Amino acid sequence: MTILCVRFQLSSMYEAALPGLLGLLGEFTPFVEALPPDGALVDLRGAERYFGRSAVELASVIRVRTLARYGVDCVIGVGPGPTAARVAQRRARPGATCVVPETPDAVADFLAGLPVSALPGVGVATARTLGAYGLDTLGRVAAAPLSTLQRLIGAKAGRELREKASGIDRGRVVPNAVTHSLVTERLFDLDELSPERHRRELLSATEEIGARLRASRTVCRTLTLTVRYADRSTTTRSRTLRESTAHSAALAAAAYGMYGVLGLQRARVRALALRAEGLTSAEQASRQLTFDPVDEKARRIEEVADRVRAKFGPRAVMPGALA
Repeated sequence: MTILCVRFQLSSMYEAALPGLLGLLGEFTPFVEALPPDGALVDLRGAERYFGRSAVELASVIRVRTLARYGVDCVIGVGPGPTAARVAQRRARPGATCVVPETPDAVADFLAGLPVSALPGVGVATARTLGAYGLDTLGRVAAAPLSTLQRLIGAKAGRELREKASGIDRGRVVPNAVTHSLVTERLFDLDELSPERHRRELLSATEEIGARLRASRTVCRTLTLTVRYADRSTTTRSRTLRESTAHSAALAAAAYGMYGVLGLQRARVRALALRAEGLTSAEQASRQLTFDPVDEKARRIEEVADRVRAKFGPRAVMPGALA
């Protein structure tokens, strides 16, 4: 199996560019899985045989077409599975493709010297727990007894982590649609260092997502924050909400919480992106009743504000901090 992980160097709003770019990838294979806000996984098993070209050659064609049609460059990683491809993409640079050999032993050798946090899905807390026991690289994780890993991070997580660190990847590319999530991005004209400006744009993003969710009569269960820095690197954090919601105040609180955990100190931020996932119909969602008059008042004000915006435009009513 040959998988490409493509990350587009987007300079425009997510929903204006990514659907077209995903459509471009769909010209090579129907097996394209979006990785919002700016990436995708592509399964090229059939495409290699159909076009008579290797995955690396097809990656070059994809890069040329994205530049020619959209003026967007991309960073591409190639591997035998989704995990290896995503790790390779993180180590690639614009204009070049990072390739991981196909055999499990070769994948394990490629991963061995990397920190545990380089593996997709390994968060800060898991990396800290493993590091406390000297398991700070994927090579050491692969060599550790399975029972030790399961005792530290759980039975299922320990087994999956050890398999991936050993070059065994059971993941698959699952075709999906952009509509499975709602994403908004805030780009800064210049690299922004001010935490106050970061939080202001997060408030603006959550107001937009909340309004779009309520307009479509849906709620989200998970919120994901992606911070893109001046050196093109990114940090991503996700938070599962206590209950599915479209309430802008709840979304803002979750976004502020994820931002605060990052502990950014004078970081040069290029862009912030928020993604709402786990969308379901608002009619099927349940909400914990509360006797807090402040919360109820905020929700009533929100309903009125939505009606005003629908009649007079999106900027008719907004939080004072955004005025």
